[in-house]
Amino acid sequence: MYSEKVMDHFNNPRNVGEIENASGVGTVGNAKCGDIMRMYLDIDDNGIIQDCKFKTFGCGAAVATSSMATELVKGKTVQEALLVTNKAVMEALDGLPPVKVHCSLLAEEAIHAALWDYAEKHNIKIEGLEKPVNDISEKEEDEAEDY
Repeated sequence: MYSEKVMDHFNNPRNVGEIENASGVGTVGNAKCGDIMRMYLDIDDNGIIQDCKFKTFGCGAAVATSSMATELVKGKTVQEALLVTNKAVMEALDGLPPVKVHCSLLAEEAIHAALWDYAEKHNIKIEGLEKPVNDISEKEEDEAEDY
């Protein structure tokens, strides 16, 4: 049912924890399933993500997508991190069962929420970044139609 990569990131999640004085922190959830994901970003003066950590309350797929998302944005510019989509997270994990696609959406939104927080704290605009939603269940319904 789950790929080896999903199981690996669930059993051995990367970058779990918090970053004190993080440049940006984003928290998103899904009211339908109860998953909550918080993403912490440490962004340097050049706009490069030096560190990324997460705390997730949810199922194995939520933990795995959080872990993979942190791996995908670490070392990237803010603009490159913005391009990390739920599909990219799923591909990096060699896929997710259809009923767990919402977990990858949660990861994408957590990244966007942390970037939004960073932009607000530094009074900057990140081109292409939209105000994130707190509850992804509305967005999930739109996304489910794509599959």
